[in-house]
Amino acid sequence: MDFPTLPLIGGALIGTSAMLLLAGLGRVAGITGICWAAVSGPDRGWRFLFLAGLLAGGVVATELLSVPVPEIPEGPLPVAIAAGLLVGFGTRRGGGCTSGHGVCGIGRQSRRSIVATGVFMAFGVISVFVFHQVLGVMS
Repeated sequence: MDFPTLPLIGGALIGTSAMLLLAGLGRVAGITGICWAAVSGPDRGWRFLFLAGLLAGGVVATELLSVPVPEIPEGPLPVAIAAGLLVGFGTRRGGGCTSGHGVCGIGRQSRRSIVATGVFMAFGVISVFVFHQVLGVMS
């Protein structure tokens, strides 16, 4: 399978799984929320199954479809840790993660999710510009 086809199939599968989860259990497929509640919340069974399906999908794509495993990016570990902490803080502050707002919220025509996704995207572009062009960290 050629490269442009795989992202289209992946996107269709993500949208279908989000739709089925919402239709079947009335739950939004926000991965951060699912991860958090799998450890500390109610209804852990379906959450662990959902997360296992995400991992299994990666294994299937790698093994059966010959999708290459992404290389671990080189760069300073403190920057990666800081980035992870900022993402976690932003997720809690923004009331959900990018997948929850972008895939599920926009699909439900949530104004809050549309604004949040626009902010995520804008700050993603700004961050790449600053790190790549200004600081030269990711060159």
